[in-house]
Amino acid sequence: MPHGRKIPSLGGRTDEGDTRDVASQRLKRGMRGALTASAIIAMVSTAPAPAIAQPPTGSTESDALKKYNELNKQAAIVNDDLNKAKDDKDAKQAELDKATADLAAANQAKQAAAATEEQFRGQVEDLSSASFRGARFNKLSALLTGTSAQDFLDRSSALNILATDNNKALSELHKAVTTAAEAATKAEDAQKRATEARDAAAKLQTEIENRAKDLQKQINEVKAAKNRLSAADQATFNVAKDTGKYFGPPGAANTAVQAALSRQGDTYVWGGTSPGGFDCSGLTLWAYKQAGVTLPRSSKQQYTVGKSVPLNALQAGDLVFYGASAGSIHHVALAIGPDKIVHASTFGKPVAVTTVRGGGSDVFGAKRVVG
Repeated sequence: MPHGRKIPSLGGRTDEGDTRDVASQRLKRGMRGALTASAIIAMVSTAPAPAIAQPPTGSTESDALKKYNELNKQAAIVNDDLNKAKDDKDAKQAELDKATADLAAANQAKQAAAATEEQFRGQVEDLSSASFRGARFNKLSALLTGTSAQDFLDRSSALNILATDNNKALSELHKAVTTAAEAATKAEDAQKRATEARDAAAKLQTEIENRAKDLQKQINEVKAAKNRLSAADQATFNVAKDTGKYFGPPGAANTAVQAALSRQGDTYVWGGTSPGGFDCSGLTLWAYKQAGVTLPRSSKQQYTVGKSVPLNALQAGDLVFYGASAGSIHHVALAIGPDKIVHASTFGKPVAVTTVRGGGSDVFGAKRVVG
């Protein structure tokens, strides 16, 4: 090639430096393209996924489920009030039975005392009549009327016997009169108690019938509300059986704990007290019955049994109560450990194990039934 001839470039420039500049610019444009593609890929891979609707923070229940739980709680309160009314009626029936037995015993004692009184009153009247006619029951009269020493002794002995009999007759007569008067007072008191207990039992029977009607209305509302729940809400009622091992102190407490644990999965039934269907106090009643311990029917009345224990000192077998006060207790569970209970919680949920707070936020107190 002749010296000094320039080679034309693609860009119309002829020097070698310009040729190198063109190549450099092309390289830079290629790198920028590659960088831009990489950045796009990186942005796509690290960008957050599209937002999916989530329930509000702190809210795990739908409005329908909240309504259902509220209705269930109200039904539980009415159910426990009904159980307490039955407890109260049973107590009044026991009072009536005792008053009736006391009345029968008092009347029997009164009749026996009257017969004794009649027997000794006749004897006393005979001796009094003899004395009135001139009979003198003393040794002086024997001495004055006797014809010999032996006659005096015979008369004295006879008079002593008569005097002793007279004193005994008077004593027995007095005792019979006193017994008859006391028996009459007892009979009057027993009759009054029997009447009051009978009237109270009749009043409670009316209350029981009214509360039973109220409960049935509540039950119908709860069942209707349950049918309106979504499948997701109803799925929250499914509780897996707790297979843990829990033991109470040897004896009745441990027997009750094992009995209650054996009923996991049983259905909640208002008024239920036997395997297959329990309400809260029905479960604790049945569990302790297996240990030979009798509890009242309602959770309110069960709170009157045993001694109070701090919630931070729970042991298996203790009863845990829920409510704002002793008078408003509406739920009871059986402790199986320091922070574990087994209970029949509410309609739709089976007998299950949970934490103490899982039984309700209104934990009121605990009682130790035995030990």
